Amino acid sequence: MDSVECIVIGAGAVGLAVAARLAQAGREVIVLEQHDVIGSETSSRNSEVIHAGIYYPENSLKAALCVGGKEMLYEHCQQYAVPHKQCGKVIVAAHESQRDIVSGYQSQAQRNGVHDLYWISQAELKELEPEVVGVGGVVSPSTGIIDSHAYMVSLQGVLEKYGGMVALNTKVLSIEAGLKSSGQRSIVRTVDLDLSAQWVINCAGLSAPVLSIDTPGGPTAYYAKGHYYSYSGAQPFSRLVYPTAEAGGLGVHVTLDLAGQVKFGPDVRWIDNADYSFDESHKQDFVAAIKAYFPNLDSERLHPSYTGIRPKISGPGEPAADFVLHSPDQHGVVGRINLLGIESPGLTASLAIAEQVELLVGG
Repeated sequence: MDSVECIVIGAGAVGLAVAARLAQAGREVIVLEQHDVIGSETSSRNSEVIHAGIYYPENSLKAALCVGGKEMLYEHCQQYAVPHKQCGKVIVAAHESQRDIVSGYQSQAQRNGVHDLYWISQAELKELEPEVVGVGGVVSPSTGIIDSHAYMVSLQGVLEKYGGMVALNTKVLSIEAGLKSSGQRSIVRTVDLDLSAQWVINCAGLSAPVLSIDTPGGPTAYYAKGHYYSYSGAQPFSRLVYPTAEAGGLGVHVTLDLAGQVKFGPDVRWIDNADYSFDESHKQDFVAAIKAYFPNLDSERLHPSYTGIRPKISGPGEPAADFVLHSPDQHGVVGRINLLGIESPGLTASLAIAEQVELLVGG
């Protein structure tokens, strides 16, 4: 049986960031990816937003790793010429009843170490984004957008520069805990081969809870599907526009790609299994959510774009779960780290998550 020092499962943004970090630290690393390309699930089916760190509870991993990861990500983009733009965003209070909620985001951001948010009046909002209607809002200057695929390619390049590799079309079937007789090395079983490793880092996203089944205390997987619509014709916004957050997500918001194309999304629909089909049956709910802050929306210009699935570990009606970095100190299985519930802001936090994994491995 072949052996390697570190196996990372999943070649999404977080898995590649972890693998690149470990390879840079001098460790032998291989990434096992079930698909034929990198980052084809959660990492490529999102809003591609560099988040500021606004919404998350104080002292949570989501808050700390988003705020720290944001700075690391902007630096990485500069260093490796990854296309990105610090375009900023505005969170809109569409009605007086939302004023305190949106103002509260500013206070929450400050508690999380984000001090650049500022309130704008109704008139200032109109000047900033003429098509947006509301009683005011909060501007986040450090929010941005990124070419997520180019980012992942850059991470793969770093990994390979330092001797690591990605094995595509390699689906992991199970992980077996290391035994004393095998020197505490875990066994990773795939369709075509078995590998032993000193460390197995489970970054499998939607599949991560299933692959952590042999580690005590692992959470249940839940799937929250989101739809995105593109908007044809003249583009009405110059920055990201967000409503107040909703259960399961941040609401149907305006996101831009680096060419200035507007997309709206995502909504939240709880599903039982991974299914990326586009369902237009709730389009009117989508339209109503957008018109709350963009009343001039022409629904005929909305066109189905893509769907994504949030890898959640808390279900409908439950408080949003924090990131979980499930380490041997917590579950008792030597050489295993499970990254669970790495939904938004996972892309933004990916380099900071990788830093934490390196510390757990003993970098």
